[in-house]
Amino acid sequence: MNPFRQAIGHLVSCKDVSRLLSQAEERPMTAWERLRVTWHLAVCSMCRAFERQLALMREAIRRYRS
Repeated sequence: MNPFRQAIGHLVSCKDVSRLLSQAEERPMTAWERLRVTWHLAVCSMCRAFERQLALMREAIRRYRS
């Protein structure tokens, strides 16, 4: 992987990305937050998996409520 891309992707930690992804259900992310998360997700497979897990849980909750 391109070292520059990898460095940009890690401007934000996995801990911060998981917090931002979790909070996105309750409040919209700022443009800067979205950009940082997008950069990080481009290089971090674990956070991409976490994002998919959140999406599955949100969909299950939505279906349960309806």
